[in-house]
Amino acid sequence: MLIRVICEGKTKDARLRALQAEYQKRISHFSEFVVEEIPSVRRAGRSGEKLSPAEQRLLEKLSNASKVLLDVRGREWTSEEFAEWLGQQALHGTRGLAFLVGGPEGFSAAFRKRADVLLSLSRMTLTHDWARTLLLEQIYRGFTILRGYPYPR
Repeated sequence: MLIRVICEGKTKDARLRALQAEYQKRISHFSEFVVEEIPSVRRAGRSGEKLSPAEQRLLEKLSNASKVLLDVRGREWTSEEFAEWLGQQALHGTRGLAFLVGGPEGFSAAFRKRADVLLSLSRMTLTHDWARTLLLEQIYRGFTILRGYPYPR
């Protein structure tokens, strides 16, 4: 299963970039894994009820992947629940998972409606750089839970 984390923009903080690189390396031991940084996705109009051209291209690019959008309105899972969901994706033959981390403006309502899963990492507000780092840590933690490694303890 190919796991992609697609983020708007680059992480500015060098310490967070180093931590992200470490988790990327660790995750790649469990699954094919790619992080993609994309330019900011401009929304079409103020209402967000219409896909922007950039969002449309992104959806076309991810047409064969299960799309998981980080969103404050999304589901909140424990690490164990997330690990179980991750394991089920592999068992059900999901070929690709795409985790999408928006920029400060987020994605449009129209884009959100096309996501397969809306995931909230916390009810607290996180910067996008921290959300990206936390997501990578939770993906790694999910794999270690599934494999019974001591890391999650």
